[in-house]
Amino acid sequence: MFYLSVHLLGCSRLSPLPAHLARCDPVRKQVGRLLTSPHFSCQKSTNSASYVRATPTWRPLLSYNNWSTLRCTKTTSFLLRSARVQTRCGHFHTSAALSALPPPLLWLVLKPLQKLIAIILGRSIRKWWAALPDNRRHLVREWAWLHRWHLTAGLAFAVVIAALLLLTHLDESPLTGRIRLLVFSRENYMELAALTSEAYMEEFADLLLPVTDHRHVVVERVVQHLAQRNKDISEVSDVAWSVHVVQSPNTNAFVLPNGKVFMFTGMLDAVTDVHQLTVVLGHEMAHAILGHSAEQASLSHVVDLLSLILLTAIWAVCPRDSMALLGQWAQTKLTQFMFNRPYSRKLEAEADKIGLQLAAKACADVRAGPVFWRQMEIREQLTGQPSLPEWLSTHPSHRNRFTQMDSLIPEVKTNSLVVGGSGLEGTLRLPCSACL
Repeated sequence: MFYLSVHLLGCSRLSPLPAHLARCDPVRKQVGRLLTSPHFSCQKSTNSASYVRATPTWRPLLSYNNWSTLRCTKTTSFLLRSARVQTRCGHFHTSAALSALPPPLLWLVLKPLQKLIAIILGRSIRKWWAALPDNRRHLVREWAWLHRWHLTAGLAFAVVIAALLLLTHLDESPLTGRIRLLVFSRENYMELAALTSEAYMEEFADLLLPVTDHRHVVVERVVQHLAQRNKDISEVSDVAWSVHVVQSPNTNAFVLPNGKVFMFTGMLDAVTDVHQLTVVLGHEMAHAILGHSAEQASLSHVVDLLSLILLTAIWAVCPRDSMALLGQWAQTKLTQFMFNRPYSRKLEAEADKIGLQLAAKACADVRAGPVFWRQMEIREQLTGQPSLPEWLSTHPSHRNRFTQMDSLIPEVKTNSLVVGGSGLEGTLRLPCSACL
């Protein structure tokens, strides 16, 4: 049996240590460092375990509990994190820290479950009502009529509470000053953006162009040029912008809230010069700067919660499940066409405007913006691609985007003049055709 001898500040105590721990070098070395520290004092305990206390900021640090494990509890960052030493000699095994899911991700996970609960609740109410005899139904109706003012007051109180909650989550949009609803904070969405970017990196792992590819180089330089010329905007300067070019024919590009830029080669094939590329990237960066993803998710979250009440009522009122399913489908489509898609088109139009301003400050020829959308409209017609009516889409039509951006040109044109080497082509040191 090996013994720990504590001779600190005149206090002496022998504490037995099991042989299997005594033979463990990491344990002996760690215990030796702890016990020889001048900041520890010894305090006698009334039970069978002995504790070594650290003065003044440590709770009981070492406890030999039934001689099976060594538990270490830390209140300051000193030597050990919360850890359990297994009885066999070897390594300190530290439990992984548990982190909660970001609220937006948690909401996405629970969203289907919420709908299922609403359906079950509504269907249960319908079955309960159908099973009641006529006299019981009559009593329920009478009770509801007698307490109609109490029920109305309770409903009004709930509406007031909901309105107050919404009012406390109003926020002013940067750059535009528009008042909007934000249920999720920027920090929450940054956590979700980190998870999303990791998922995209895994999905596109085999399709990413190397950083030495000339297409990646051009996109990288345009993004960094936009960030440099707009560094007076805190939402731009606070983000570390990084570029990933994906080998794909999709005419698409997007930017995550944490500054991860994903550009598809199909979009590079669609632009004709560096100015159009700057306008496209300015539009996508504007989405991230304005926090449109968090704003749209907040609206969707509130609409979904209100829809749960309507969904429960549909399943409670409809006499058959088939009719309830039809009512649920109609409710989903009405929600999309009346709230989600119009709001998405509004955010796209706002990103077009702010993106033009960002491109103008980067000395791009902003007239390239409406020209690009005219090209996209012509390309769609030549290829015979079917185009949805605007009211069915999440984006404005190409023609409407051309019209809107063209009307914005006089507002931002004065900032887009290329003077000497301060323009985009001078910054990139590349001809316009090199972006393809």
